[in-house]
Order: sequence, then C-alpha cells, then structure tokens
Amino acid sequence: MNTPSREIRPIGPLNAVVRPPGSKSLTNRALVCAALAQGNSRITNALISDDTCYMIGALRELGLAVRKGAGGTEIRLTGGAGAFPSEKAALYVGNAGTAMRFLTAVLTVGRGRYQIDGDERMRERPIGDLVDGLRQLGAQVSARDGRFPPVTVEADGLPGGGCSIDGRTSSQFISAVLMAAPYARSDVTIRVAHGLVSAPYVLMTRRVMSDFGVRVEELRPYTYRIRAGQRYEGGHYAVEPDASAASYFFAAAAITGGTVRVEGIGSESVQGDVAFVELLRRMGCDVRQGNDWTEVAGGPLSGVSANMADISDTSMTLAAVALFADSPTRITGIANVRVKESDRIAAVATEARKLGAEVEELPDGMVIRPAVLRGATIETYHDHRLAMSFAVVGLRQPGVVITNPGCVAKTYPGFFDELARWGA
Repeated sequence: MNTPSREIRPIGPLNAVVRPPGSKSLTNRALVCAALAQGNSRITNALISDDTCYMIGALRELGLAVRKGAGGTEIRLTGGAGAFPSEKAALYVGNAGTAMRFLTAVLTVGRGRYQIDGDERMRERPIGDLVDGLRQLGAQVSARDGRFPPVTVEADGLPGGGCSIDGRTSSQFISAVLMAAPYARSDVTIRVAHGLVSAPYVLMTRRVMSDFGVRVEELRPYTYRIRAGQRYEGGHYAVEPDASAASYFFAAAAITGGTVRVEGIGSESVQGDVAFVELLRRMGCDVRQGNDWTEVAGGPLSGVSANMADISDTSMTLAAVALFADSPTRITGIANVRVKESDRIAAVATEARKLGAEVEELPDGMVIRPAVLRGATIETYHDHRLAMSFAVVGLRQPGVVITNPGCVAKTYPGFFDELARWGA
C-alpha cells in the first residue's frame, strides 16, 4: 500500500545513541528452527515487521501454535518436531524472499501438499537453483517455468544425499537447505557451486542452528555435511539488533559529521553486515567498537573501491554516503541485488542522478562520482532499503522527498519515527 510522501529535513551533525529493532534474518531463522524443534521456544527481541509476519502467518497456516507477547517483541512457538499438523496449505508471503525460500525447503521434511506464492515482484525473483537442489535430495518440488514462484511442494519426507547449489543468486538457497537437512532420512551434503554471495549469512544460519542444538560440518570451503538424526531443541533465543538497519545510523553519522553509537551490535556480532563500518573507516570516519556496541564518528569523506559481495544489503547505504565523498566510489560484487525487492543497481543510479550525482551502472555494481547535489523526489520502487538509504541523504541535503515511505514496514516499521525523534 502506498503512503504519503515525506520530506526529510537536514539536522546538522547527528549525535545519538540508537538500538535498532531485532534482526529480520535472525528472527526468521529462529522461527524456522523453533518450528521444526521438539518442545516450546521463546524468541525475544524478535522483529515484528511485514517479512516476519508473513513467516509467522505461514507457520500458523501450517497448524503450529505461534503467539506474540511481551511488548510485541517476544514470540512463543510450540514446535512440530519435524512435522506440520496441516497436510495441505496455500501460503502467501508477499515479497518476503526469506519466507519463500526457507518455507520451500523446510516443507519437504513433512507430509502433504503445499503451495507458496507471493506478490508480483516475488513472482519475478528466481528460485530455480533452490528447487534444483531440493530435487537432487529426492524432494518433489516444482516452480513456474522451473525458475519462479509459485512453488509447489509434494512432501513425503526428505530422502537426503548430496546436492550442488549455485551460490551466485542468493545465499538463502543454501541456508534453506541447511535448516531442513537435519530431518532428512540420510545425511545431507551441500556443495556450493560458482562462488557464494552474502557468505556471512550462511555462517549466521549455522550459528542459529547450533543454538537450537544442530551441528553443521564444513568438510571444505563451501561444502557442508549435516548428519541425519539430529533434532532441534526448543528453548530461549535472543535476537540481536539488526546490523543492516544499523547501517543507516552509521551512515547518518558519516554524512552529517556527527557521532552515533549503536547498542547491541559489536565485535561479537553474528551478523556479517557489521563489517559495513570498516568501509566507513576507509572513507575517513572514526570507528570504535566494544563487544556489544559500535560507534561511528563522521569526518571528511573520500571515495573507496569496495567489493560488497558479502554485505550486499548495505550497498545502497554506502552509495548514499558516497554522494558526499570528495572522490568517486566504486561498488562491485553485487549483481545479485538486481533481483531483490527492486533492481537495486538501476534504482540507485536513477534516483542518485535526480540528486545531481553522476552514476555509472556496472553489470555487478556502480561507480558514483560526486557532484553538486540538489533536492529531488525519490521514487522507492516499494523497496525498503532504497527508502531508508535516500532518507539518510536528506539529513544533509535539503529538499529530499521520499515517496511511499510506508514500504519500510517490510523490515523497520519505526524507521521514520526514529528520524522524527532526531528532528528530521
């Protein structure tokens, strides 16, 4: 649903302490493990947003008891011990890619017939590599034209064995199979072919699985084995604040020349996107970090050359910061973001040019050459990350108007409320 536009007001140097909401990636992984687990689970500091609500709604449709509690950030869930009570369901996940991919894999371990569908954009997002991988393991899974949602799962348990999955489109394909694999009838070996985008997210998946009692062996780089017979055990899982969301606050410090401390995310974070601050350090910011906090202080900014394959969700945030650098910034390794909520490379290039920047599109990234900026109305393409990245630009550049700001509900419903608290 479209919502009224918002103009962002410049605020001068921002000095703030912020605690973002819980990680979407960790919340959805914890929900999947808890859904398959034996016993009850309590997930605290969970993110309640469009994406996680689609996952919660799907689990309820599958017959599991999922309840929200404690101020809206706690989820209680009784697991199905590797099965789902409902043996027939038509699930709708909007444009929640994580829910689409994770559910496609985990439904294969049960019994029944399931269809998973999404909105118009979701139907354009490829899922064929995941479907192929699951079929190699003996699952009966089909997709439109073999490549796109909707997906149909004819589940009769997952036989197991070995599979090879192309890792160039999404690391979520590998994470999805990893989380389903303990419930296969035989050991599962996953080989990632042709490299892996967003590799830290696979490590994140393994950490969450470990917290629920399942071990993943890495036989060699990007080859994983999951022993059959392991089972998730219900329990308490505390979700870290979202490192991708934190990137907008770190960028705000860089752009305005202020100092922002983000609590709950530090040197011991399980999230790869915390590495975004190292790029800001290279651009000229001062970065300090403790075990559970990270602080960025802005300074004169210089352009960088960065391969962001491991942290592609923050590439749009870096592009926003690059508009204020004194030299060009080259971002590469992010070809996969063309099939996210929008074609993010094309979208950033189009909207940054409205602001006066010179942007060259690359097949796997972009080059941003700073120029004198001007105000502009920014189209968001229903993409939450585009909206938040360009909103941060408006903290320094007058006249930035964000269309359909409500799209941030996908992962951060309170984002513009946070900016309002700063006076923006």
